[in-house]
Amino acid sequence: MSERGMGAAMGQVPEYTCMVTEWVKEVSDLPVIVKLTPNVTHIVPPGKAAQKGGADAVSLINTINSIMGVDVETMIPYPNVNGMAAHGGYCGTAVKPIALNMVSELARDAEFNIPISGIGGINTWRDAVEFMLLGAGNVQVCTAVMHYGYRIVEDMIDGLNAYLDEKGFASVNDIIGKSVNRVTDWGNLDLNYDVKAHVNEEHCIRCNLCYVACEDGAHQSFEFVESNGHRYPRVIEAECVGCNLCALVCPSPGAITMERRDDGTEPQTWKQRTQGN
Repeated sequence: MSERGMGAAMGQVPEYTCMVTEWVKEVSDLPVIVKLTPNVTHIVPPGKAAQKGGADAVSLINTINSIMGVDVETMIPYPNVNGMAAHGGYCGTAVKPIALNMVSELARDAEFNIPISGIGGINTWRDAVEFMLLGAGNVQVCTAVMHYGYRIVEDMIDGLNAYLDEKGFASVNDIIGKSVNRVTDWGNLDLNYDVKAHVNEEHCIRCNLCYVACEDGAHQSFEFVESNGHRYPRVIEAECVGCNLCALVCPSPGAITMERRDDGTEPQTWKQRTQGN
């Protein structure tokens, strides 16, 4: 690039994305895959702009602008380059949820119809399958290869083949996009779906992290009971909203499960409830 920052500028302005894609398509017969930046408010406009410009496919996501930390003794952010620092690109496992969301947003847009190549935090065959289920036709791996070497890709291929055989799929193409219709806007979710946390005493180690997390960060839905000579946390179901925080902080597998409590009442969305339907 003749000027630093041009990549971000083009990726953050849909009109520029479309224009530059058109320029490249005019002078090349090779397939053009436009790599989209995640440093935008909404990924669909730049994705559709690339499609409008003639892109053969898009790949996403690129790295996320970030500062990795600050040395509190010298007060200089990392990485220290002669006393100064600049933002870098956040990548790897931590960006996978963001990447999955952006891939799915493009995949479920009715006007977007070119292939998607998924990128972001792919370390195992399971990660690759998740991207494909949400609409990616293939995936790319960088950070994991830098960490573990190229042979990690062989493990991914073996795992993916075993998964396809287990599920009875003839080709990887059979799983692409199968989960896209399972993603919707939050206002379309069923408000009558009701789950409650449940403590399984045989697995509980009585660390009380569930109580602390719920008491200080959620809905104060725990109390203590005496059982078999020990003191256990117990869920007050009338207060529990099924947020899952207790299960997430619990260090003992199987100690807290989320159990469905609704009686199969007809689904009702937020829109239906607010409109009285």
